[in-house]
Amino acid sequence: MPLSRRYFIKSAGLSLFGIGFVPSFLRRTAFAMGQPASSAQKKILVAIFQRGAADGLNIVVPYGEPDYYSLRPTIAVPRPSATMPEGGPGAGAAIDLDGFFGLHPKLAALKPLFDNRQLAIIHAAGSPDNTRSHFDAQDYMESATPGKKATEDGWLNRYLSADPAPRDETSPFRAVAFAPRMPRMLAGPAPALALDDLRAFHLPGGKGGALGGTVEAMYASTSDPLFARAAREMIEAATTLEHVGLENYQPSNGAEYPRGQLGRNLQQIAQLIKAGVGLEVAFAEVGGWDNHVNEGGVEGQLAGRLQEFGEALAAFHRDMGERMADICVLSMTEFGRTARENGNRGTDHGHASVMFALGGPVKGGKVYGRWPGLRPEQLNEGRDVALTSDFRDVFAEVLVRHLGARNTSPVFPGFAVSPARFRGFLR
Repeated sequence: MPLSRRYFIKSAGLSLFGIGFVPSFLRRTAFAMGQPASSAQKKILVAIFQRGAADGLNIVVPYGEPDYYSLRPTIAVPRPSATMPEGGPGAGAAIDLDGFFGLHPKLAALKPLFDNRQLAIIHAAGSPDNTRSHFDAQDYMESATPGKKATEDGWLNRYLSADPAPRDETSPFRAVAFAPRMPRMLAGPAPALALDDLRAFHLPGGKGGALGGTVEAMYASTSDPLFARAAREMIEAATTLEHVGLENYQPSNGAEYPRGQLGRNLQQIAQLIKAGVGLEVAFAEVGGWDNHVNEGGVEGQLAGRLQEFGEALAAFHRDMGERMADICVLSMTEFGRTARENGNRGTDHGHASVMFALGGPVKGGKVYGRWPGLRPEQLNEGRDVALTSDFRDVFAEVLVRHLGARNTSPVFPGFAVSPARFRGFLR
């Protein structure tokens, strides 16, 4: 049976988006045994999508807001001054940040990063569109065109197209998503790669094995130039990763990634960064935030997700060490939850939530954004945290101040980017 392009791409354990496939990858990057070709350090963005609408009120707790406790009689996180149970300070209460906000106790791993000004928080952030549909809200956030369903590409892909890498520095690993399919955020004409696991990115049998040999022979004889180039680049990229030592990777500085999807993906992003393969934009996603029932407060479903989330971010920061000076990690979620708990000790679809920014360029140790309050007249539609930071302003600040984007007009169509609206969480 002839080997089709679809079968070939599936066999390598990844998907490709875009039409370039970037020829001569090994020769251009001068990659050798997992070491970068030069000492020049790229600026890198790691975007993390918390799919399912994470509850910003119980993640970064406004414990100084009396209405928070009246709205959530059974799932509120206690004030930091509350009596601590066994387990030490913070084990059963919010971890104080600034006298008004506190971290959920399961995010204790992030408190040292906040204190060291490596972690910034943007509260009451999200989309200006009021949809409560997960599908629509995620689409709007990833396309950065809230309220417009016809947008075909994602904002990160538009950035990659508007600020292309120099021709001799182009890499098929410039944009990588750790996801089962290409996320909307990276969809578009600029080449990007999506994969579930770096260890699946190989040709069964190796470059010289049965499938690898078949592919080599196929691209040498095919009359389809696009397929030939794709096959050639697949082999070169797979060969490159063989030198990285995927199976024997040891995180640096004693970092220990938690088990779970996010921990695994951040560890593999760290591997790519250390390998010097030209990574500029990485994407990871983690689900499980849609807590309509038994969300819990200090313990419960949300607490379980937060422990992995916090430990994964802290492990990545520790693993990258000094390299974090050039890395910004940005978290996002499609919308928040209702301010009032529901009858099932959970929360329903809301509006604004919270975003985290982590890394060397971050001016951390602060909760950014205007807090809207939780009194009935201050809530969005009388039920949700009101929006005070448009996610596009947050994205734009990262692109301009961290990645050095020169032209944001095509990245945010119909939206005028203004540094006057930047929150100032980046240097």
